[in-house]
Amino acid sequence: MRIMGCWLILAAIVAPFSCAAQPSPWLADDGIAQALAGKTIEGRYANGREFTETYAPGGRIAYIENGRQIVGHWSITAGTLCTIYDSDPTGGCYRVSRVGANCFEFYFATRTEAAAPGPDGSTPLWTARGSVSGEPAACHDGASV
Repeated sequence: MRIMGCWLILAAIVAPFSCAAQPSPWLADDGIAQALAGKTIEGRYANGREFTETYAPGGRIAYIENGRQIVGHWSITAGTLCTIYDSDPTGGCYRVSRVGANCFEFYFATRTEAAAPGPDGSTPLWTARGSVSGEPAACHDGASV
C-alpha cells in the first residue's frame, strides 16, 4: 500500500507537466501569409538540389531550379501552402514550420488544393527548406519537426 501511495503522489506531481498542451509546429494560414507573401525563398530539397521560389502578392509564383523556370499560382488552403504550376504537375500543398528566425521547412501534404491538408492521420515528410532572400539565412541540416 505504501508503494501504491508513492506512485499516486508521483503521478499527481508529473501529470500536470506531461499533459501540458504543446504548441503546434505548423504555421497557421495567417502565419504562412505573413512569412511568405511577396517574398522569395532560396532553398534546397532534402537531396541537396537548390531552388528559388517567389510568392508574388497577387498569388502568382515563379520557381527556378537549375536554370529552368516554371510559373503558376500559390495559395494558402487549410493550413497548407499550395504551389500549383501551370505546366508542371510537381507542385502540391505543404505544411510549413518556422524552425529559426529565417528558416522554414516544407512538409508535403497533398498534390492538390482540393485535398489539402491531406488524409487524416497522414504524417508529412520533410520535403524542402529555405530562407527569405535578402535576410540572413538561418537553416541548419536536419529536420526539426
